[in-house]
Amino acid sequence: MSSNIKITRICQFCAAEFTARTTVTKYCSHSCASRAYKQRTRNQNMEKSAAETVKIISVKQAEIQAKEFLTINEASELLNVSRWTISRAIAAERLKAVRMGKRVIIRRKDIDELFT
Repeated sequence: MSSNIKITRICQFCAAEFTARTTVTKYCSHSCASRAYKQRTRNQNMEKSAAETVKIISVKQAEIQAKEFLTINEASELLNVSRWTISRAIAAERLKAVRMGKRVIIRRKDIDELFT
């Protein structure tokens, strides 16, 4: 069944005024509908990617917090400071560290004591 209804609407994508034949028409043309669909799917993919990134970061933080001994990189991620800041704290003997070969190991307890 065709309808003889003619409603003046505004396109939700390009904001142009157009005459719609139904009450549910949102876009002025097929190209505006396609562009709006692409934009919606792009936004959904970006939100999904951002959620995955947050999940990975939180899992990594939880793993670091559960460890008793940390490397300089892990300590810098835990405290949200640079590696050089941790190295300077070790050199100034504000933070205790043990060198095992080429690695520097820091006790989690010593990091917690920094803030007391």
